[in-house]
Amino acid sequence: MDFAQAETANPRMLVIARESRSMTQAQLAAVMQKLEGSASRVSQGYVSRAEAGRLAVTGDRLEYYAHALGYPISLLRLTEQGVGAGAGLIHHRKKQAAAAGDLKRIHALLNLTRIQLKGLMATAPRPENGGFPRFAVDDLNTPADAARAVREQLGSGHGPLDSVTGLIEAMGALVVRRELVAPMPTDFGAETVPIDAVSCSPDDGYPLMLLNVGTPAERQRFTLAHELGHMVMHRIPHPDQEKQANSFAAELLMPIRGIRGALQSHPLTVGRLLDIKEEWKVSMWALLRRAHTLGVLSDWQYRTLAVEMSSLGYRTSEPSALEPEVPTAVDSIVTWHVSRGTEVTELARSAFLTPDEFVSLYAAGPLRDAACSKDPWLRRSSPTRREDVR
Repeated sequence: MDFAQAETANPRMLVIARESRSMTQAQLAAVMQKLEGSASRVSQGYVSRAEAGRLAVTGDRLEYYAHALGYPISLLRLTEQGVGAGAGLIHHRKKQAAAAGDLKRIHALLNLTRIQLKGLMATAPRPENGGFPRFAVDDLNTPADAARAVREQLGSGHGPLDSVTGLIEAMGALVVRRELVAPMPTDFGAETVPIDAVSCSPDDGYPLMLLNVGTPAERQRFTLAHELGHMVMHRIPHPDQEKQANSFAAELLMPIRGIRGALQSHPLTVGRLLDIKEEWKVSMWALLRRAHTLGVLSDWQYRTLAVEMSSLGYRTSEPSALEPEVPTAVDSIVTWHVSRGTEVTELARSAFLTPDEFVSLYAAGPLRDAACSKDPWLRRSSPTRREDVR
């Protein structure tokens, strides 16, 4: 396995592990105090100094630290530094501002998922792919050009895409569904999720995307295409990166050479947008914006249709709901291991997780049913709750 470990805890991993559990330094200190007993001298100041690298965490204290966070000691000793700004830039697709604590937790989850998958893939066959594309956008090369280059690389033509997730995985990236942030009420009387996805393209591993399980299917495909645009085009921060990612997603899902004919073949009405949605598997709102951007609709026509769709309640729920996208690459990796008799305890060790949490994150559903007669960890009906270790 391509991981290095130190004798003492890595301060950066202490921060990532704590933030992934949505714990403050004071909360972590309180849990460690209970574990150590009345003689404990752990305080918020101790945790702060440990995370700043001003004191070494080792021995029994390291064991208490790991137990309080619910992770193996081996995770806290990794010398990994995590992805962040710069060459490992983290991208989001979000509808509204998210709390700072939520963003820290999501970034931590992305880093830990990257580490977990790196460990699981160390001894598994590498997914076959043609190489993940990189496309520099400049005055001559547009985001739409980047999207067309991706379609050309995969031979996708100019028609509707069957699966955006399948396209992303075919290029060698990994997609994982996770609970990033809970849905929140909107002004329209429904619920939405502030953050739909988060992604990164580390230099030392596969591009990775976490898709929020709460994201509606109508937003999933555009979200996936948007994040793919970031991973293809943006290696360093760019002031127009969100606009560019949206342009990439629009061309990837609705290429001008394919969608223009569908938009122009009949007068655009709400009913016609619904017909095109069912064929192209994109939301009616995305089609409406695309028609306006391509000049098929005037400003007045765009506003008129937008008002009509809003009056029908389509801002919160469109007819002919799309099927959710289902990632398969990570499941295939875990299935490969289990089919060869690798026990859950060993897989969990490779992923720097406890066996219970590994089952919860990676071996639920059909995989658990298929292997439950072979491995006692897979016979457990419900993993340990996080509250049990706090």
